[in-house]
Amino acid sequence: MTNKILAIDTATEQCSVALDNNGDILFDAMLAPREHTQKVLPMVDSILHQANLKLTELDALAFGCGPGSFTGVRIGIGITQGLAFGAQLPMIGISNLKAMAQGAYREKGATKVCVAIDARMSEIYTATYIRNEDGSWDEQIKEQVISPATISKNTWLLSQNDLYRAGTGWEAYAQELAPVIEKTLDSGVLYPHSQDIVVLAQPDFIAGKTVQPEAANPVYLRDKVTWKKLPGKE
Repeated sequence: MTNKILAIDTATEQCSVALDNNGDILFDAMLAPREHTQKVLPMVDSILHQANLKLTELDALAFGCGPGSFTGVRIGIGITQGLAFGAQLPMIGISNLKAMAQGAYREKGATKVCVAIDARMSEIYTATYIRNEDGSWDEQIKEQVISPATISKNTWLLSQNDLYRAGTGWEAYAQELAPVIEKTLDSGVLYPHSQDIVVLAQPDFIAGKTVQPEAANPVYLRDKVTWKKLPGKE
C-alpha cells in the first residue's frame, strides 16, 4: 500500500494536479499560461472530491520545485505551502526536470533521458538521467542552466543510441541542438506533470525526505536575471 500524496505543479505553461490514493492515481492538467493562480485550487478541490478525501486525510503534499518559470515555481510552492500549513502536512519537493524524465519513462519506457526546458535568454535548463532498476533516477549530467550550443558538444550525449529527449528546449533551439536531436529519440513529453511528481514523491516520503512548509525551497538554477537597461534607467 502506498501513501496518500497530492502533487501540484505550476512551474511551466502547464498547470497540473495529481493524487496518489493508495496506488490509484487521479490527475488533471491544462495549458494555462498566466492563469495558474485561478486554475490550480479548483483542480485540487476536484481531485479530492473524486477521491472522496479531505486534505487533512493526506499523508503529504508534493510540488514541482523547479527549475522553470520564476513566477510559476513561486506560485506552485506558495499554494502548496498554504495548503500544507492549513492541513499540517509535510512537503516533498521534486525536480521538474526529473519529473519529465519520469514522464518519458511512462510514455515510452525510456531509461535514459536528456531534458531541456527553454530558460529564455538563449539558455536552457537541462539535465540527463539514467533510470535504475528500483525506479530511482541518477544524474548523468547534473541540472544546470547553459547555452544550447554547450550541451550539443557533450561527447557522452553524442555517443548514445538509446537516449530520449524531453522538454520545450529542443524545439525552441532546434538549430543549436541539432547534433543531439539527430542522436536522440523524441519522448513526446514537453512539460512536467504532477502524475510523475507524485510517483517520484512516494519513495522520498518513505525515506523521510520531507520538509516542513516553512522550509520548502525553490530550485531556480539561475540566481540572477540580467536584462538590457533602457536609456536613462539605472
